[in-house]
Amino acid sequence: MSKIDMYKTNLLEKINNRSAIVAVIGLGYVGLPLAVEKAKAGFKTIGFDVQKSKVDMVNMGKNYIGDILDNELSEIVNKGFLSATEDISFVKDADFITICVPTPLDKYQQPDISYVKSSAESISKYLKRGCAVVLESTTYPGTTEELLLPILEEGSNLKCGEDFFLAYSPERVDPGNKLYKTKNTPKVVGGVGKDSTEVAAAMYRAILDGEVHEVSSPKVAELEKILENTYRNINIALANEMTMICEKIGISVWEVIEAASTKPYGYQAFYPGPGVGGHCIPLDPYYLAWKAREFDYHAKLIETSGIINDNMPYYVVERASRILNKFKKSINGSKILVLGVAYKQDIDDYRESPALKVIRNFEDEGAIVEYFDPFVKEYKFEDKYKKSLEMLTAELIQQADLVVVTTAHTNIDYEFIQRNANYIFDTKNALKNVKNRENIELL
Repeated sequence: MSKIDMYKTNLLEKINNRSAIVAVIGLGYVGLPLAVEKAKAGFKTIGFDVQKSKVDMVNMGKNYIGDILDNELSEIVNKGFLSATEDISFVKDADFITICVPTPLDKYQQPDISYVKSSAESISKYLKRGCAVVLESTTYPGTTEELLLPILEEGSNLKCGEDFFLAYSPERVDPGNKLYKTKNTPKVVGGVGKDSTEVAAAMYRAILDGEVHEVSSPKVAELEKILENTYRNINIALANEMTMICEKIGISVWEVIEAASTKPYGYQAFYPGPGVGGHCIPLDPYYLAWKAREFDYHAKLIETSGIINDNMPYYVVERASRILNKFKKSINGSKILVLGVAYKQDIDDYRESPALKVIRNFEDEGAIVEYFDPFVKEYKFEDKYKKSLEMLTAELIQQADLVVVTTAHTNIDYEFIQRNANYIFDTKNALKNVKNRENIELL
């Protein structure tokens, strides 16, 4: 038996009998739910994060992620299956290491993989023979083999495929989704060689209920993740462009989409809005467009969809200006009440939320802006903090020259909003069930 076969047999056995020690690097929206599932499956799981507040909350069994049940987190922490630390050296004892760190874009809309790079450099100092490393962070195709692999090998003096296993498995997290969570969402795995794929897939099969789909390489797994979100980005851009066309024609894009949705095949409904937000859709297509330029190819459709979606916060303010014009008012000096800053309904996540840009653009034009979001009490954007109104009163609504709905939270009384608002610009069709529509304009 070769050395790598021996390591594989040993690790598969540890996965099977739940004796493998598991490390999760990054305890955010991806890492913490994954760590919880690993701990619930019976693995001793240790999470690492640079933010002391997250580490302390995990160790106290206190939850800060909406998709995790508070009682489940406290139970696995109290039973000793899950703990957290700020000391990366613990990975010296880890059999299976998962990297779940952010991969944002820089100010030039280019991939910022500094968190992946620094995590790999830190891990490499403590990497032990026979362990497996899996990257879950969304990134451009080639990251695992071209960036991660050389760093791990150089820092550890170990050889991938001989001394340790390496794979990529893209995260699939949809905050607020009532049906699909980490536990039951299918997983894609691509390893550096068949042994790495087998080992990584075995771990995911041990902790998840969803199908584990094996692919031939990390690049395939990396690119399929970008395809998923580029598909959504392009179709949302189509809906947003249809909005602008329909507004010029004088018909409702929402009615058009509803009519198109009656077709039982060949059509999937996507909806317009003030832009796109979250940790994937606004970012992932840029990773692919950036990588394509390496091969002297410009991803024209992808780049165009990004331009359309990025322009929507400006379009919303322009439309709002035209609404105010009807009442002989300008944006400058007008009081604007924005409803919702989370990037999607009924969650507290405001990463890349277009509502933040809408507010900034209003304020740049001289508007006096307040916002209300029952899920986001305060946010930071471009080094500025802004606090939500504590509650919506009839007086506060009446004082606004214009109410702009940018997130369709379901726990807001839209009938109450309509009765008290001077005028409403609804960019999410949140007031679709309100019968009196004399003071409502849809995007």
